[in-house]
Amino acid sequence: MIECPDEMTSRRRGVRLVLCDIELEVLLPQLAAVQVQGVEAGGELIRITARTREGLAVACPGRGRISGWEHSRYVRHVADEAVGGRPVVIDLSVRRLYCQNPACSKSTFAEQVAGLTVRYQRRTPALQRVVNAVAVALAGKAGARLLLALHQVVSWATLLHGLMAVPRPRPPVPKVLGVDDFALRRGYRYATILIDAVSHARVDVLPDRTAATLAAWLRAHPGVEIVCRDGSASYAQAVTDALPGAVQVTDRWHLWRGLGTAAEKTVAAHARCWRTAAMETAVGSRNERTLARHAAVHELLDGGVGLCETARRLGLGLNTVTRYARVADPDQLIRPPQYRRCLVDPFRDHLRQRRAAGPVATTTLLAEIRAMGYTGSANLLVRYLNQGRAEQPLADPSVRRLTYWIMTESGRLSDEHRALRDKLTAVCPEMTALAGHVAAFARLITEPGGDLQSWNDAVQADDLPALHSFIHGLNKDRQAVAASLHLPYSNGATEGVNNKIKLLKRQTYGRAGFALLRQRILLNGPARPPATKIL
Repeated sequence: MIECPDEMTSRRRGVRLVLCDIELEVLLPQLAAVQVQGVEAGGELIRITARTREGLAVACPGRGRISGWEHSRYVRHVADEAVGGRPVVIDLSVRRLYCQNPACSKSTFAEQVAGLTVRYQRRTPALQRVVNAVAVALAGKAGARLLLALHQVVSWATLLHGLMAVPRPRPPVPKVLGVDDFALRRGYRYATILIDAVSHARVDVLPDRTAATLAAWLRAHPGVEIVCRDGSASYAQAVTDALPGAVQVTDRWHLWRGLGTAAEKTVAAHARCWRTAAMETAVGSRNERTLARHAAVHELLDGGVGLCETARRLGLGLNTVTRYARVADPDQLIRPPQYRRCLVDPFRDHLRQRRAAGPVATTTLLAEIRAMGYTGSANLLVRYLNQGRAEQPLADPSVRRLTYWIMTESGRLSDEHRALRDKLTAVCPEMTALAGHVAAFARLITEPGGDLQSWNDAVQADDLPALHSFIHGLNKDRQAVAASLHLPYSNGATEGVNNKIKLLKRQTYGRAGFALLRQRILLNGPARPPATKIL
């Protein structure tokens, strides 16, 4: 029992409850240092009346002199965490004491109760921790709505002011530093995030991504030995200027992405080799319009017309005109018909066998496949047969799809896709060489002890201009690339933090200045495990 029934007295506007001292200390341990005079639960509020104990000496916050000389008393109204779904207000009578140090600037001062009051604050430390946690997680208006469910009324402005006052963690300067940029305003303004690449703790946020700013930070925080970054030349220059002896490690994911871009260009350049399906060039078809647009674009460009004027005359987008201008061979723009999967696909082999044996009515085929489980309409079957999808082989994949198959490990592909990939990459020596170089580079970045120079020499021996350009970029940052192949560090954790920053920006869209965003990024660090676990 929490309440003592024999001491309950009725009141006009509520019920006054007198709690047993032992049970009160268990329920509200912050009140153990004061004398509770009464508890009133009326309506939607629990009001506790208490006073500090007499005769206790308290240190002055000004000069630290201990004093027990009472000047007067006054009542503080302190909000506490909700109990039983109702907010709690503590009416605490505290003493104002004289300071006995003549040199102190304060003649009197108010006493504070540890765990219950803080100077200039109307919330208990426990409630303030809850408010701060909500502010860190949700910031303004979203945090205010959540606090309403916790029976606390706090405005969004108060939450933001409290959020800016939360002390930021100050981790030591890491030996392995992760560096990456993120957009404050995409395409216009960027900032830099610094984290500990081992513990994933946030270290700092810089207001831009220039080499000078990062170099100044590195000089002011000595102790960094390894820097994990992407292929940014400005970051590389900053580390070289500030820490000439530091090891730079480029990110393996960016290496793989760069190889994928080069592989996609190679696949597109040899599309005429591996495309075997009949091209749809009927009048009015998509490919016929593509060929006509390509010819019109190059005719104007050959006549000295600029890209913008060409786009205006043809009524096309500038990006479309640029894409056509970069392709000299129009056949590279031709795409075979791409059909989506439909309900007839599982019965494709049966339809092919029946039609190969001789003429057969569509109604007969419909009845047969319905008996086998077909649930689609007759019109869908008619369109399927008229398009020739039952007789022709499956349409060739797109450039991006074939590149994805080449960049994917064989064990992760289905038997059909793996067989089609092997068939298409064997049609010309360049495609075969591309598949082999991609597989070799995958082993190079996943298995320690690989020889980057041998892979470079093998690629240079083949006629693959896109991969040669990729190698040229690697050679510019050769030491960082070599370090990424032999050291266990990467920039993956920094990329993960960058992804979380996007959520923080969306939560305070339109109101998050750099100072507020920096505060939220540094406070939203890795989650700590709970101190206790309830089974």
